[in-house]
Amino acid sequence: MTDMYALIQRRIVDVEEAQRRVRGERLKGRKIIFTNGCFDLLHAGHIKLLGQAKAYGDVLIVGLNSDRSIRQIKGGCRPVVDQHSRALAVAALLPVDMVVVFDEPTPERLIRALEPDVLIKGADWQGKEVVGAELVQARGGSVHFVDLEEGYSSSSIIEQIIDRCA
Repeated sequence: MTDMYALIQRRIVDVEEAQRRVRGERLKGRKIIFTNGCFDLLHAGHIKLLGQAKAYGDVLIVGLNSDRSIRQIKGGCRPVVDQHSRALAVAALLPVDMVVVFDEPTPERLIRALEPDVLIKGADWQGKEVVGAELVQARGGSVHFVDLEEGYSSSSIIEQIIDRCA
C-alpha cells in the first residue's frame, strides 16, 4: 500500500527542487502553470481556482506565502493555519503538482526562478498590476484570470466566525 501522506509531502519542495522538476517537465514538452496565495483557510473558492488553473497546462505549481509574509501582508492575527499545515492541505489537492513556500510579500523571485509558461490569478485581479506578469509575458507566456467562487474568502470566513461567536 502506498503511503498517501508521503506522496503528498513529496509535492512540497524548495525552489531548487522545483527548478529541477520544471526542467524535467519542460524536456517532456509540458506546460508549466503558476499561481500563488496564502490559502489560510482552504475553501471552495481555492478549489475552484486551482481546478481552473490546471486546465491551462500540465504542471501546476502553487507559490504559498510563508507565515512571515502573511503577517507582513495581513497583520499579526494571520495566518490562522501554520504554513506546514497549509502546504500539506494544498499539496493534497488533485490539480496541484508542487507547492513552494516563499517568504517575501510577493512571488516575484519565485516566478523569476521557475519561469512558468502560464500565470494564473483570480478574476478579482483584473485591471490591477499582477506581480510577475511582465516576466511571464516577456518569455512568450500568458496571464489568465479565472472565475472566483462567490462569497468565499478566508477573511470573510474569519469575520463570520467572529460574528457568530461574539
